[in-house]
Amino acid sequence: MRMRVALGIVVGIMLMQVGTRAQSAGQGAPSTSASLYVDPSTGLTVSAAVKQALEREPSLRAARSRIDAANGMKRQAELRPNPSIVFSQQEEPAGTDNQTRIEVQWPLDLFRKAGRVAVAEREIDAVRYATADRERSLAAETRIAYGEVATAIRTLEVTEELLAATDRQRTLISGRVDQGAAPSLERDMLQVEVLRLESDRLLQTGDVERRFIELKRLLGMPPESPLKLAGSLEQLERAERPPDQPTSDQMAVAQRPDVREAESRVAVTDAQIERAKRDGRTDVSLFGMYMRSDAGFPQQGFTDTGDLARVHGIFHYVAAGAMVTLPILGRNQGTIAAAQADRAGAASELEAARLRAQAELAAARARDGHARRALEAYGTDAVPLATRNLQTVRQTYELGRATLLDVVAEQRRYLELQRAYTQVLREAYQARQALRQALGETR
Repeated sequence: MRMRVALGIVVGIMLMQVGTRAQSAGQGAPSTSASLYVDPSTGLTVSAAVKQALEREPSLRAARSRIDAANGMKRQAELRPNPSIVFSQQEEPAGTDNQTRIEVQWPLDLFRKAGRVAVAEREIDAVRYATADRERSLAAETRIAYGEVATAIRTLEVTEELLAATDRQRTLISGRVDQGAAPSLERDMLQVEVLRLESDRLLQTGDVERRFIELKRLLGMPPESPLKLAGSLEQLERAERPPDQPTSDQMAVAQRPDVREAESRVAVTDAQIERAKRDGRTDVSLFGMYMRSDAGFPQQGFTDTGDLARVHGIFHYVAAGAMVTLPILGRNQGTIAAAQADRAGAASELEAARLRAQAELAAARARDGHARRALEAYGTDAVPLATRNLQTVRQTYELGRATLLDVVAEQRRYLELQRAYTQVLREAYQARQALRQALGETR
């Protein structure tokens, strides 16, 4: 009689706990780990994470500094060559003769400035598009890293939920074993299951921490900085909006910054060819010279007053002219040929960039479509149904109509389904981010 009363009490407690867990699962109550890694009020949203990464990520700041460097090179290209001044003084070692000479030379830089400026301007365009492409990649990396953290947290929460339920069940079975109402093998089996789940929990906790560190790196934060997410993986997926759709895939490919950069590189090589041709043309440099010569001879002569004096005189000379460079032998043929070869390579790179963008966009659309259908296949009933199935098997076991092996097997099926659902959520989220990246979105 006492054994039946004790068994009834145990079954009642189990049913109350199962019902409580079912209610918590239905309300979406977070497990213990959620409070450590997720904070809906103060946590970081995915849009805020992208904004922070674009502002603080070091390699992107370095890429932006190259725009300033390119602008500096353009300012330098706009400047004319400086004039040169030569001053010389000659003295007679054992006499009084001396000569002072000043020369000025000023290159006119004919035909060359326009070529230099055009190359510099095309370089600025190329660097800007390269920076924009880095922004596009960084935004996608940040969104994916954010999703990886949310995925790791959900995987950990599912394991902790099952671990807590199994541990409670082990405690109840241990009481039954102590009363002689159940064999010790059942307690030991549950102990093994608890140890296995605890090992999984520890590994998954390490994975969450690792994912957080990777996200912090993209955000420009040190590893020890505190960081929490604003929502779960399900909330992240539900809030994900469809990407902006251009009028056509050809337009989307043409507007992508990596394709625009490749186009700019072709324009740079065109400008380099033109600059090489200009450098091979005639150039003119103007020069001027003033010389003061103080010279004398050891002979003497009569002055205007009739006195004898050493022959001596001061002479002034002024000269002006132009120096013309004649492109007779060298007309920059080698530089032009090298620039033309670079142009052919840049054109091939442009073709490769367009093909790569088209392939990425087509693959991303296919991936996103299949991921959406896979997520719809789970629907809203798969996880609640698996939860009810697990509760039913546990209740059946407590009523003596199932074995503990049935409970353990059902728990593992439940865990596998939850992990599979987590991977489907992850794939749907990542596929959408890949599509947004392929379309060239940044924000």
